[in-house]
Amino acid sequence: MRLSIVMPVYNERATLETIVHQVRSVDLTIVTAGTNGYLPGPITLEREIIIVDDGSTDGTREILQGWQAAGERDLKIIFHERNLGKGMALRTGFQHATGDIILVQDADLEYDPRDYVHLLQPLLEGRSPVVYGSRFLGGPRAAMSLSHTLGNKALTLLTNLLFGTALSDMETCYKCFRRDVIEGMPLRSRTFEIEPELTAKILKRGYTIFEVPIRYNGRSFHEGKKIGWRDGFTAVKTLLKYRFID
Repeated sequence: MRLSIVMPVYNERATLETIVHQVRSVDLTIVTAGTNGYLPGPITLEREIIIVDDGSTDGTREILQGWQAAGERDLKIIFHERNLGKGMALRTGFQHATGDIILVQDADLEYDPRDYVHLLQPLLEGRSPVVYGSRFLGGPRAAMSLSHTLGNKALTLLTNLLFGTALSDMETCYKCFRRDVIEGMPLRSRTFEIEPELTAKILKRGYTIFEVPIRYNGRSFHEGKKIGWRDGFTAVKTLLKYRFID
């Protein structure tokens, strides 16, 4: 089996090499229990890392061009000529993914690739075709700002009310799913509203989302965090749109 790790990148020169090293260092031999007709034992996944540079201007692009020229075999690098937004970068990455399983990874070191084993295990055991890594289930994490905590919890509550679920973290970056879950799914978001759009359409297709606790080391705005309060209002509109209209 192959795991496609889709990484949208925009002006992440300071963290890019570290996150790629971390992703490459993860042991993708997952020991599974026998559940739902699946046999117990170790499963080793092949790895492909798909990096989509979304019009970076800080030197990120030059690092990626160097890797591309060196012919790094496990890297698939795609360039947007200008900044189109995280949603567009993920959509491009999904189009180029060839794996049986797709996992989303940000490049800013907020999320720890050592959690891949926790994300992949329930999926490989057949517990659910979709697994989210939750920052609110007791995993070790840096203190999140009050505004981000309240914003995340409010958007997750709205998701639960609209779709009848009991999620703890809808806005998490760590979304992991079988390829067929989003195959043929029309994604339209260009920026950060891709998170609620993906969740809404996964739930409307009848899939159950399995959550696992993950580590989280959040950044502040002065450290380069890009999502802001305005994106919260966009997320609300997106959830309502894909619940009742689209």
